[in-house]
Amino acid sequence: MREDTGEVTASLHRPVTDSSRSSAVPYESFEWQQQQPPSNGVPRSAWNRQHKRLSRWHRPYTMVLIVLDLLSVLAASYLAQNLEKSRSGFMGRSLGFLHDEQLFVFFAYLVLPIGWLILLWANGTYDRRYLGLGSEEFKRIVRTSVTVVACVSLLAFATKTGLSRGTVAVVSLSALLFLLFGRVGARQVLHFARRRTGHGAHRMILVGTLPEALEVYTAVTRSPAAGLIPVAIHITDGYAAARGIETPVPVYAARDVMALVREVGADTIAVCGSASAEPGELRRLAWQLEGTGVDLVVAPQLTDIAGPRVHIRPIEGLPLLHVEEPTLSGPGWLLKNLIDRVAAGLGLLLISPILVAIAIGIRLSDPGPVFFRQPRVGHEGRTFRVWKFRTMYQDAEERKRTLEELNESDGMLFKMKNDPRIFAFGAKLRATSLDELPQLINVLKGEMSLVGPRPLPADDGDYLGDVRRRLLVRPGITGLWQVSGRSDLSWDEAVRLDLYYVDNWSLTYDLSIMWRTIWVVLRRKGAY
Repeated sequence: MREDTGEVTASLHRPVTDSSRSSAVPYESFEWQQQQPPSNGVPRSAWNRQHKRLSRWHRPYTMVLIVLDLLSVLAASYLAQNLEKSRSGFMGRSLGFLHDEQLFVFFAYLVLPIGWLILLWANGTYDRRYLGLGSEEFKRIVRTSVTVVACVSLLAFATKTGLSRGTVAVVSLSALLFLLFGRVGARQVLHFARRRTGHGAHRMILVGTLPEALEVYTAVTRSPAAGLIPVAIHITDGYAAARGIETPVPVYAARDVMALVREVGADTIAVCGSASAEPGELRRLAWQLEGTGVDLVVAPQLTDIAGPRVHIRPIEGLPLLHVEEPTLSGPGWLLKNLIDRVAAGLGLLLISPILVAIAIGIRLSDPGPVFFRQPRVGHEGRTFRVWKFRTMYQDAEERKRTLEELNESDGMLFKMKNDPRIFAFGAKLRATSLDELPQLINVLKGEMSLVGPRPLPADDGDYLGDVRRRLLVRPGITGLWQVSGRSDLSWDEAVRLDLYYVDNWSLTYDLSIMWRTIWVVLRRKGAY
């Protein structure tokens, strides 16, 4: 029998009862289990699992990716074939196939696509751990493409086949681009499904103390696209710790975890914080989950640290998490500076007609200077004057004193959705972020970067504590704050995102932020 002992959750949820471990529903009684539970520690074949994983979204998703990848490689071969035909009338001799077009078709449309798919699989691009989130999936695709070129070059050298280097370059580069765009498109569809319908997501039970579980809940729910949906919390410090506290999901205590998985329809158990410090309990839980189809993840008390900085070093059966220092120097940092300067110089040349048109529009809207230059705090606390197109009336600073009580920001910036100091054309510039374009001058001078924390005004307070850590890198025209909500975010959340960028910077991350910036600007979300 199940013993009801009391209500755990607050008014957000119906009363949740607590049961003792001895009265929990027995492991063997679930219809999705076999008659006998698996023996602890007994290895079982990965090809003959007793139970398939309860989370099955990755299977049809992987099949879609395989089809997209196959089409991408075929499209690359077709593109190279037609380019070669348009250049020489026939692709055979220049590709080393001695006018044997059928042999070329065999290699280009059968051997190469199948080989590419095999290498994609071998490089883990279909591993469900990397699907749908993060940059690891794209890194593995790039590594696969490099491997394909190396294999083709080696085979051509070994067989003395005179392949066209230009055609190989076209196939490899176009296939890489098609593969990446296909994965990006598939990921956007997956994220849309997760945000709108909840499909393609993991239903999680958080196990740990209530503060630890709530911290993990906050972290995983910040991004609905991650596909992690906490559906229950199983607290290890007794249900009295949650009495009278409002929680976003039901809270349970002293329950058999496997019974709770079945009851709430979960497919993943996340062990939080100090609960993972009990090696015996965690090991026994892992044994209990063997063959059930339930995933087990461990959420240590490491927040806002990206995966590449964390390495597992097992010593005598103890998995130690080694956290690397942030990389804020070295070749990658020099390359970032070079890319900033080159991109800023070329950008100013290319968009100069747009800059002139905007300047004329500002002068016609309101007499006064075209540019607004304000002191900002930059790298290592150095002050510089930022370049921006003026979007407010000339007396904006004087009128700000009368609007202080209407400030909608809770931090160091003054923000109003309907700021009366902004003239009509200036509002359009802000909505499209075109007022930020002159900051390319700051980038060219080395005062700013294309990507980084936004520069804050020099007269809005002291940069002490966590906020000062933002100054370890040059401020940017765009950044993680901008692509994650812009002015709609609270000050604390904006600071958290900026610090996350500082601690986890990489060139790949910069490219990801710049790509996301395009869509944020087009949607005009949070721009005012």
